[in-house]
Amino acid sequence: MPTLQDLPHEAIAQLLADAYGLHDIRAKFLPPGADEHSAAFRIDASDGAAYFLKLRRNSFDRNAIAVPAFLHREKGVEAVMAPVATTSGQLSVQGEGFDAALYPFFNGSAGFERAMTDGQWIKLGAAVGAIHRAELPASLSAALPRERYDHHWREGVRRYQRRFINAVKGDEIAMRFLAFWEEHAEEIDNIVYRSEQLASILLERTPQLVPCHADLHAGNVLVGDGNRLAIVGWNALMLAPKERDLMFIGGGGVGHAWNQPHEEALFLEGYGAKKEDVDAVALAYYRHERIVKSLLGFCDRMFDGTASAEDREESLRQMHSQFMPDDVVAIAHRSYDAIT
Repeated sequence: MPTLQDLPHEAIAQLLADAYGLHDIRAKFLPPGADEHSAAFRIDASDGAAYFLKLRRNSFDRNAIAVPAFLHREKGVEAVMAPVATTSGQLSVQGEGFDAALYPFFNGSAGFERAMTDGQWIKLGAAVGAIHRAELPASLSAALPRERYDHHWREGVRRYQRRFINAVKGDEIAMRFLAFWEEHAEEIDNIVYRSEQLASILLERTPQLVPCHADLHAGNVLVGDGNRLAIVGWNALMLAPKERDLMFIGGGGVGHAWNQPHEEALFLEGYGAKKEDVDAVALAYYRHERIVKSLLGFCDRMFDGTASAEDREESLRQMHSQFMPDDVVAIAHRSYDAIT
């Protein structure tokens, strides 16, 4: 099956003309494509407007399309990147064997690549605060997963722990992976145990559940000129305590970004809260649980017989980075120490 990036220009032009009333467009493929099932293009229209076209072989997650549209249009959260509606008012459109969604083109860089200004930190805080305060329509709220402090990730890591005790064999990449795991086995066990301990505490509470982006790291915030920013990557949406998003600010440590105290202070100023308003137990839980989820993903890819050597090496590299000074493991330890 041909990849979506090989879709003829004529097919893209026809789709945009029929669904969006755009004519005489120019389409430029934007590498790298996520996989053979999706592709992205920059679309330049004849009137000078620029768009971002996302194509997916499978259907889009309805929540990832509908909730940002509601937040942007109905709640006025300008920083939320929302799809452009078709001429018939739809948020996405079906092509021949794929779904398409069109967005305004944002000229900027991911937060991993470009530091935010003080004004952008305040603006991000205000945007996230507005998202958390938004009351979603029942049709959208009912479709979102709810935080249940599920044990799925912890049990997955424990299965690998039991497997590794039995002297698992593998190729040279797997042996390096297993050696690193053994070196950090006690620390990994502590992370899994603490995430379970914190989950048990939170399960006894009845926290307020709010709409959460749930993957609000620096890679999902685009930073532009003039204090402009855009929140993208809405595929993990859920109803959860606000700390599900706040864990990334001032100590998320993902990619060695967003871990400065003054950034957290500016964000909370825009958010409309003080540091003591943030539940330290929930914050510690989410920072531990994210590591557990990552560890399970690294193991799954490492021992996936269909994974490429490049993907497995990348999993090993990412696992190494988690345990570097001031990265996510160290930050999780500090978060735990703050409540004990």
